[in-house]
Amino acid sequence: MATHTGSEGTIKIGSDTLGELRSFSLESTAETIEDTSMGDSARTYKVGLTAFSGTASVFFDETDTAQGNVDAGTEITLNVYPEGDTAGDTYYSGSAIVVGRTINSSFDGMVEMEISFTGSGALTETTV
Repeated sequence: MATHTGSEGTIKIGSDTLGELRSFSLESTAETIEDTSMGDSARTYKVGLTAFSGTASVFFDETDTAQGNVDAGTEITLNVYPEGDTAGDTYYSGSAIVVGRTINSSFDGMVEMEISFTGSGALTETTV
């Protein structure tokens, strides 16, 4: 079984790599629809709609093309590469809407940006 370090990961917005990436999260979920009927001895369910969402944390870089394309309300093509983007690596892709962008700064730290997104449609898993 292969394991990976977080430093291998990358995110692309369209074909542009999101620069200064510090961390990210990607969550996929599925709703359940109860189909239990009278006489059943246990609850039963069917799979409902799926969804995905996530966040990315970066050091703010106003010259980075991908960072410049993540204003709130922007529709993006998102490609998340947890183990890197070389041949054979698994990645996740889908259309998403940027739902939030927060820029944080302190006098003794780096300027950072947090990006939040919500999927619009299916999240696909494939390999490079």
